[in-house]
Amino acid sequence: MKKKHLVYKIYPQSSINRIEEKIKLLGVNCKYNPAKLLAKRLLLSIVLFVFILLYFNYGYFFAPIITFVFYLGYEKLILDYNIKQRIKRLERDAIFFFEVLGLTLESGRNLKTGLEITVANIDNELSDEFKQMLDEIRLGRSFKESLNLMKERIPSDSINSINLSLMQASMYGGSVTESLNNQLDYLREKQLLEVKAEITKLPTKISVISVIFFIPIMFLVILSPVIITFFTK
Repeated sequence: MKKKHLVYKIYPQSSINRIEEKIKLLGVNCKYNPAKLLAKRLLLSIVLFVFILLYFNYGYFFAPIITFVFYLGYEKLILDYNIKQRIKRLERDAIFFFEVLGLTLESGRNLKTGLEITVANIDNELSDEFKQMLDEIRLGRSFKESLNLMKERIPSDSINSINLSLMQASMYGGSVTESLNNQLDYLREKQLLEVKAEITKLPTKISVISVIFFIPIMFLVILSPVIITFFTK
């Protein structure tokens, strides 16, 4: 049915596949439709082009440039930006989720049962992805197949690495909890480094804010007597 949509005749298949892959990375709760998203971008670009062309001086010059920037930026704003934000949310959720899973496994449960108990007691985006994976297992997919499908919905390499370690430990033997703890240590260290990186950027951000807001106000305060004298003459 989807191939009947006009968008699939306008865009090359590679562009459609790219959009579909990015929408998958937004998770099971994402409601974006690839065809509608592409159609909306194309329609808004046409409207923007016509509006600038008709209502702005030198519109024939600015319309193509602004429309081109909007066309490229639309995907980055709607999809790429949200994917980056989702990576941060998932990795924040992951530490607590996998800690609870580790405690569940230490109590003697197998991996599948441990996941079922964990998702039943945690409500976040990562838990929703594992719920979807467990539903697929109940419908007849193998653990490995369901985990690979979930990988297409997880944009975080760190979380995918943890999931892969869990699968390998479960399939080929070895301590699942030990593998999980090692991966969690890496994830904690990664988040700590990210926090430190944000802290090191603070002086630069404060300097920029000072230049934009505080320095003009200081000049205004210093020069205010001169300005008042000038206008009261």
